[in-house]
Amino acid sequence: MSKPIKVLIVEDSSVMREILMDILSGESGIEVVGTAPDVQIARRKIKDLDPDVVTLDVELPGMNGLSFLEKIMRLRPTPVVMISGYTKDNSDMAYRALEIGAVDVVGKSTVNLDISLAEKADEIIQKVKAAARANVAGFRSCLSRSAPVPTTAPISAAMLTNKVICIGASAGGVEAMRYIIEKLPSRCPPILYAQHMPQEFTRRFAERLDEISELRVQEAANQMEISAGHVYLAPGGSHLQLEMLKGTYVCRVDDGSRINGYRPSIDVLFQSAARIAGANAVGAILTGMGRDGAEGLLAMRQAGALTLGQDEATSLIYGMPRVAAELKAVERQVPLRKFAEEIVEACSRRRTTKSA
Repeated sequence: MSKPIKVLIVEDSSVMREILMDILSGESGIEVVGTAPDVQIARRKIKDLDPDVVTLDVELPGMNGLSFLEKIMRLRPTPVVMISGYTKDNSDMAYRALEIGAVDVVGKSTVNLDISLAEKADEIIQKVKAAARANVAGFRSCLSRSAPVPTTAPISAAMLTNKVICIGASAGGVEAMRYIIEKLPSRCPPILYAQHMPQEFTRRFAERLDEISELRVQEAANQMEISAGHVYLAPGGSHLQLEMLKGTYVCRVDDGSRINGYRPSIDVLFQSAARIAGANAVGAILTGMGRDGAEGLLAMRQAGALTLGQDEATSLIYGMPRVAAELKAVERQVPLRKFAEEIVEACSRRRTTKSA
């Protein structure tokens, strides 16, 4: 029998600590080894109890959760699931937590707290279990050891204007996509991107990527025409698909049923690219838990698209890329540091035959 996942709850509210304890302690395979109301106690308990996962409130007395998260990632890399209230300031902080290295975020209503968390019990349990499998130390070490790269990937004179790039990611995707997008050239073909992320955080994610990239990054809108040099992010709570309208690629955004438990679903995006773009598409599946995107990436490869998967060594959670590789949906497994280069190369040559 495998050992239970040891969880430390760091939260200043006694009510919140009790609710989280009830949720997590009631799940087989999880053991709450301790709680802490502030950073000082949390620091000591992390050292003494060596938890597998820490749940961490964004707001803490003495030192906010972000500052403490930075210390954890620097001194003792540990999987962290952030707990954030749905306010604008907290949403910005929660997004920043994902940039710093939190595996995932759980949003909570600041009204009727007990009801909000009870409704999210399954989500909390799922994210804690996923975090326990995260390769936090290895992922961060790999990024810090990455060889220096050009500011942007080399631009080929043969860059094809009819290409379209579709990328999907889940846990770890914020850091992975940030790493990739900083290195893509302004002439890059359009990118459609689906990230498993709470609805409240996708707008800030798009704004942050736009700040650091030569590309124009924005949340997608229904029937928005897509063009080179732009990235279109699926809004949280909506599916994003590629569509052809009067001979032009456009975004289709809708609130259809959840697929694989997600909306946006990466499978939905990839399957639309297989139908609409075929061999003119490039598909890439990044770090994340589960299997969303694997079937869709296979459809893209069977339609002639070049398909890439993040390799195990550089994935925070080697879940979605692993399933895609097992299905033979991945034509090339690529370390994160080479993704921008591979995307540019893939958009610089024609593919006229299907790869199966």
